[in-house]
Amino acid sequence: MIPDLQNVPPAPSPLSGRDCLTLGEFTAGEMSLILDEAVRIKTLQKSRIPYRPLRGRTLAMVFQKPSNRTRVSFEVGMYQLGGHALHLSPEEIQIGKRETPSDTGRVLARYIDAIMVRTFDHGDLEELAGAADVPVVNGLSDTHHPCQALADLMTVREEFGTLEGAKIAYVGDGNNVAHSLAIACALTGAELTIAYPEGHGPEGEIFDLAGSLGASPRLTEDPGEAVRGARVVYTDVWASMGQETEAEERKETFAPYQVDEGLMDLAAEDAIFLHCLPAHRGEEVTAGVIDGLRSRVFDQAENRLHAQKALLYLLMS
Repeated sequence: MIPDLQNVPPAPSPLSGRDCLTLGEFTAGEMSLILDEAVRIKTLQKSRIPYRPLRGRTLAMVFQKPSNRTRVSFEVGMYQLGGHALHLSPEEIQIGKRETPSDTGRVLARYIDAIMVRTFDHGDLEELAGAADVPVVNGLSDTHHPCQALADLMTVREEFGTLEGAKIAYVGDGNNVAHSLAIACALTGAELTIAYPEGHGPEGEIFDLAGSLGASPRLTEDPGEAVRGARVVYTDVWASMGQETEAEERKETFAPYQVDEGLMDLAAEDAIFLHCLPAHRGEEVTAGVIDGLRSRVFDQAENRLHAQKALLYLLMS
């Protein structure tokens, strides 16, 4: 008989009422708690055990940047947890244009139980979160992508059983994905190396933050050096949303950083490939790698759902 957990009250969460803007708000123990909860919630979902701890709760999803994975994973996640998600498009809420980010935060907090924001300027997100007295989750900003990093490390832990000492190589642009991965690795003991073209490394502030939490990533301009012996090889698009005018120039700059079969051959024998998606086959990664046996990109994409459900449950309980 399948147990029904719908009427079981959620246990008090040590993260209740907190924000998640960078992952740097959390301790190593709290990071472990989030990942443990993600695994538990995924197991319940796969077992088709009803679990509705957020019944009657509403999440406002504020999109200044569109995304199918972010919208679907948060909306479905809230539904599966028993709550409701409200999609707010750029036409409906223009943060910093029609009203200040702080006013947006104050108003939304009077209506709903938590806010997810996917936006450009991280400063706007911080201002909104500072004014709202409900949990605020960063669905993506130009500087950080914490929910992606949670899914990334959940995938690595599923594959290898542990994160402590796991060698991860990130190859490409030192962008928001690389920033959050650096913070997440510092909190979990994973060993991150970032290989990037000159002038495209991670921001120094992020490097320092990771060092204050655990260990800063190793930095190199040699992709082969980064990947050699790694158990995880990770890349992202060369031009992110908002950088379309730079796309052609970036193709030339980043061409030596393509993850192809030759680069993967330098990694450990059991190495896996990750990509946050969407991917451009033939640019940052070859089709043979992303569609090959070592690729875990669709497991990684699925884990956005489970990791975000865990985060929402812990922040909103």
